[in-house]
Amino acid sequence: MSRVVAVFGGRSEIGHAIATRLAAGNTVALLARPGSLDTEVAACRAAGAQRVIPIEFDADDTDSHDDLVARVEAEAGPIDIAVLAFGILGDQADAERDHRAAVRILHTDFVAQASLLTVLAERMRQRGTGTLVAFSSVAGVRVRRANYVYGSAKAGLDGFASGLADALHSSGVRLVIARPGFVIGRMTEGMEPAPFSSTPDQVADAVVAEIESGKRVELWIPWQLKAMFSVSPFIPRAVWRRMPR
Repeated sequence: MSRVVAVFGGRSEIGHAIATRLAAGNTVALLARPGSLDTEVAACRAAGAQRVIPIEFDADDTDSHDDLVARVEAEAGPIDIAVLAFGILGDQADAERDHRAAVRILHTDFVAQASLLTVLAERMRQRGTGTLVAFSSVAGVRVRRANYVYGSAKAGLDGFASGLADALHSSGVRLVIARPGFVIGRMTEGMEPAPFSSTPDQVADAVVAEIESGKRVELWIPWQLKAMFSVSPFIPRAVWRRMPR
């Protein structure tokens, strides 16, 4: 049965990888900031998508989210799977000196995510079906000095998504909370990989497998991170300092 897959952040490495893995036989809406999506559209078509619909969107324009989702569903049909794969790492040093830089990170990585999740969840709840994917991070599980602005945004998102998942219980709507560790890619270029790092492809494989399984709500990538963080007081200090952003 054909499904409608909407990837918000379709130009991101993880978003793109997830879109191509879910493309076969489905309609894929790729949403990203202004700019060409030709490469991503072609990859989804090559992966077997029935239709690929590129749409520009500004995640930070929360007032537009209702109309944005309505437009996606008008062009593609009711969304079956929505993946929120957008976000910014920001610059910690700038955010410590300039409150506006801190607010930009918090707004994109928490406020905008919560806004869009709320809009999507309500539409899916009314239909009694759907799957949402929110990207938290181990950076939000234990906020560190090295990136506490980004980490606090992810901590807020993790709490919001956990509560929303509970609120959606028995509604027919499922929210998967993905908690990857350090992801080696464009966003972290130039940084030293942390223990238990992963690639965008590995994250996408884990997320898609979770979507198709219909089981858990919380997804740690890789799974070993859950055990490490559950016993974090016993993690050697040298290792803890290099834990994922």
